[in-house]
Amino acid sequence: MIVIDPGSHIPPFEQLRAQVVDEVASGALAAGERLPTVRRLAEDLGVAPGTVARAYRELEASGIIETRGRNGTFVSFHGDPAHQQAQRAAAAFAEQVRALRLDADEALALVAAALRAGGTAPA
Repeated sequence: MIVIDPGSHIPPFEQLRAQVVDEVASGALAAGERLPTVRRLAEDLGVAPGTVARAYRELEASGIIETRGRNGTFVSFHGDPAHQQAQRAAAAFAEQVRALRLDADEALALVAAALRAGGTAPA
């Protein structure tokens, strides 16, 4: 739950930005989850719409959220820490596959088999 402390020395937009980052990192806000509109969140928090708009712009610039036009604003899949870690693991695996000169289809079959096995290594 996001709360703005009007007595804080931290500007309201920064309080909002930091709390959204924390909620994404903790999993309280999941990748793909829709966020309230600027006006709705501003009204709920008792701040000006420009405050929420600025926080959303900064969150979008850092890849935490994404705006999909009239469809709304969502937590980005790229901003999700678990997704980022999976992307790094996939990139490392791809690099190893290239170094071993394995066929991409064979490498994907190995991943599929490992996932089906529940992460246990084949004998």
